[in-house]
Amino acid sequence: MRWAGQEVIDDQIGADVVLPGMRGLLRTVRPPEFAGMVFHEVEARSALNKVPGGSSMPFTWTVNPYRGCSHACTYCLVGETPVLLADGRTRPLADLRVGDDVYGTRWVGSRRCYVATKVEAHWSTRRRAFRVTLADGTGLVCSGDHRFLTDQGWKHVTGGVDGRPGRPHLSRGDPLMGTRVSAPAPTALRRHRCIAGDVVEGGAGLRVVAVERLDMELPMFDITTGTGDFIADGVVSHNCFARNTHTYLDLDAGHDFDRQVVVKVNVARVLERELRKPKWRREPVAMGTNTDPYQRAEGRYKLMPGVIGALARSGTPFSVLTKGTLLSRDLPELVAASAEVKVGLGVSIALADRELQSRLEPGTPSPAARLELVRRITDAGLRCGVMVAPVLPLLTDSDEALDALLASVAEAGATGATVLALHLRPGTREWFMAWLAREYPALVEPYGRLYSRGAYVDRRYRDALAARVAPLLRRHGLLRSAAQRGLPGDPEGSWPRGSLPDRRAETRTPDAAVGTGTPDPDTSEHTVGGGGEQLRLL
Repeated sequence: MRWAGQEVIDDQIGADVVLPGMRGLLRTVRPPEFAGMVFHEVEARSALNKVPGGSSMPFTWTVNPYRGCSHACTYCLVGETPVLLADGRTRPLADLRVGDDVYGTRWVGSRRCYVATKVEAHWSTRRRAFRVTLADGTGLVCSGDHRFLTDQGWKHVTGGVDGRPGRPHLSRGDPLMGTRVSAPAPTALRRHRCIAGDVVEGGAGLRVVAVERLDMELPMFDITTGTGDFIADGVVSHNCFARNTHTYLDLDAGHDFDRQVVVKVNVARVLERELRKPKWRREPVAMGTNTDPYQRAEGRYKLMPGVIGALARSGTPFSVLTKGTLLSRDLPELVAASAEVKVGLGVSIALADRELQSRLEPGTPSPAARLELVRRITDAGLRCGVMVAPVLPLLTDSDEALDALLASVAEAGATGATVLALHLRPGTREWFMAWLAREYPALVEPYGRLYSRGAYVDRRYRDALAARVAPLLRRHGLLRSAAQRGLPGDPEGSWPRGSLPDRRAETRTPDAAVGTGTPDPDTSEHTVGGGGEQLRLL
């Protein structure tokens, strides 16, 4: 339900996160499945944004359904947690992949029943660990924000730690709901262990006997499924759904970018209207140039299918750059669109080191999950370019690390790759340098020298990196450009083949033809490359 021109604000959110001056604000909400996050739902006046005239980018228009990032994961379990597959076997949570069939639950009439569902996204993070011990001896190691199904509904592991005080949380004696078995069924019995359609129940063995805080942070994982839940070690477990432009909204480029997301709930409808204007010349439209259109919030709002459909019906070529594995959900729509218009798809993969990735990009899909996304895209018959970005000087730029990553990119079927060094724009620079001081204090001074002249790394470093990367790209068959130049920080650099439509339209639309014709503040402040999402660094 929508209340145009009104504000519907959750009183528990507090005045510090309410934006009463935001144009088109419908309501501000804090969905329970996104602990610590606030969504400002707005009705946008326009969907198409004009790229500034002086930009070197090889496109003129962008569409950004979101501002801010909901990639940061808070509901998660340790990687070895067994998840019940739809064939009766179990697999460790860390080893699940997009497309796997697992069990979830769904209401059928007045009863919650087990149903088969697919994994739509998979990511990792690091969180403070808690252990939930059940009467049958099961020990579930998870974050304090994680939620399990009880006979009284969903409850978080903790009430006030790592979350908002007063939320429903587990207590000793609470009966959890689940399959009543935590260990995998014997091989001989797996063919008979179909629980689809069975009613979800509890059992004496699933009662909580203890919730304890562990004095450590651990790598943790989570998935998005079609039902919004899955069976973790025999217990029904809830799952999650996947900078500087925030300063235009009086929000900061660090914490607010991660925790306050502006959602343009009417973006598909407005875009459809703009694309019908007689003066629209069907110039290429880019998505992912600021914030990732397939961030976790897309699992909740499902805006992209409408955007893809509107562009395809209007005959407008488009591209999507993402690090979010939720794109796999829309592969049928993208395949259908490619029959009508030119479509470019790009995936951002920064590094292969899983441990470093979990610290630098908490809450984003793992490198393995993104490589699997590339494989699914190309298996569907679509081309996919990979942006190996950002490369972190002195951290991820060794020949060995780049060679291993590019080999994996090629094996996944990418049609091309581009390697791009880290950019540190205002707002991003402060966030990254604070992270560097905590994690690698010895590198603060060298980075100060490398970035002494602004957002881009020293020219000598860029030239040296390009010289080292060229033979690696050639070795793995990835040195195939899209013949379209204008990378962020490198106007002469070429986009990877497959990441943009085959060619640009030859005509250009006058500024007054679509929307307001004003420069896109998103693109002018954040360059392309997973946009503000790309490690929150570009």
